[in-house]
Amino acid sequence: MTNLEKFQALEHKLQAYQYVLNVVSWDSATEAPKGAFERRADMQSLISQEAFELWTSDEYRDVLDALRNDDSLSELDQKNVEKAHKALSKVSHIPSDEYAAYEKLLALAQRTWEDAKANDDYDSFKDTLGKIIETQRKLIAYRGESKAPYDVLLDDYEEGMNMEKYDAFFDAIRQDLVPFVQKVLASGVQKPAFIDRHFPKAAQKAFVEYLNDVFAYDLDKGLLKESVHPFTWNTHPSDVRYTVRYLEDFVFSSIFAGIHELGHATYEMGVDESLTPTRLKGGTSMGIHESQSRFYENVIGRSKAFWEVHYPKLKSLFPEALKDVDLDTFYLGINWVEQSFIRVEADELTYPLHILIRYECERAIFNDGIALDDLPDLWNQKVKDYLNLTVEKDTDGLLQDVHWSGGAFGYFPTYALGSAYAAQIYYAMQKDLDLDAVILANDIPKINAWLKENIHQYGKTKSPEEIIRDVTGEDFDVQYYIRYLKEKYTPLYLG
Repeated sequence: MTNLEKFQALEHKLQAYQYVLNVVSWDSATEAPKGAFERRADMQSLISQEAFELWTSDEYRDVLDALRNDDSLSELDQKNVEKAHKALSKVSHIPSDEYAAYEKLLALAQRTWEDAKANDDYDSFKDTLGKIIETQRKLIAYRGESKAPYDVLLDDYEEGMNMEKYDAFFDAIRQDLVPFVQKVLASGVQKPAFIDRHFPKAAQKAFVEYLNDVFAYDLDKGLLKESVHPFTWNTHPSDVRYTVRYLEDFVFSSIFAGIHELGHATYEMGVDESLTPTRLKGGTSMGIHESQSRFYENVIGRSKAFWEVHYPKLKSLFPEALKDVDLDTFYLGINWVEQSFIRVEADELTYPLHILIRYECERAIFNDGIALDDLPDLWNQKVKDYLNLTVEKDTDGLLQDVHWSGGAFGYFPTYALGSAYAAQIYYAMQKDLDLDAVILANDIPKINAWLKENIHQYGKTKSPEEIIRDVTGEDFDVQYYIRYLKEKYTPLYLG
């Protein structure tokens, strides 16, 4: 057996371990009984430790080192080996028992967070959060990198990104977008009354299922479930699942979370299946991933063209709530701009301010060492500074998102970055497709095909920078994002 064959066999076994852990994680987030979590976490910890010991074994290291010095490898194999080497370098000095303990901590943390959120009880989550942060610091230290701790985490989710680059990005948001947001908020346009009406859950579910067909989501390879926080899950292009939540007093939550997650799912289903055995499978970065979900949610899903086609279906499902609502009023409603507490329900224009709040809080955690007792006050002050709102309860504040319970520090900035990527991709796509005409023709598969050809199929064989450069013909430029938002919202509020 050659070194490459040995490496492939080891990678296949590691993928099998990860598949089991992924299925358990999916079950935990969707339908596992509450009482099962303690034993489930114990089992997950054991499986994680076995996988980790194989991953960091001398056998794996030796074959990887041999391949790194093998000039006969194809370009694809070389990229795969380098991805594997970088991944191993992040964990190679972590003791296996500490790794297993952290996996168990995260498995239990999800339920702790869910209960804390439901009960508006930050204190019940604080100790768990502290353990996650403390362990993250230790894991960063094991890596021996010279970068600031938060830079290490930022690079994990968006390779090549750091605080300096994100600071420049968010500075542009503050300088070029915040004044525009303030003008929109002061425009005096009246909020459509239908937004706060009652929309029964059963009918919402029927509409999200209808969206599966609209966006050509293959139900032979996908699944829709309900969860506390919407997310997309995948192990292979033939097994990609997503969740939504249904709020009867805010129908937009399920509609736009559904379209958002369908963007993630379409990306994963579009990755070339030949990459599945390798570390080049899946989306190239969370920023590019979020560009796809935000493109689907906002560029397509909040466009007037989309609702010219699909509003009749929605009205048929909610005849009482929408009986006096015409298309123009509905279009204003789905693009209604206001200060709000909840990120996943925020409008497109104020959304990056929610991300800015989280970015600055995470910086304070990992670079400034803010005390856990002071974290809610910091969060609440940022909400006051950027959204001019007073947080009354932590459920509407720092407990609202699932990410920290999963140790996903450094992830949040990719949401805003992804929105900006999406805008630049939108202007590039317009050169090839008349987007409104395609949407009016109810031909979303044509958009799916363009994105697959230009982005999805490549998986991780291209970096985020390469994707943006190859798709748009230039480097990333935040001004496309500012331009897109101003062009869309000026006629609605300031025209």
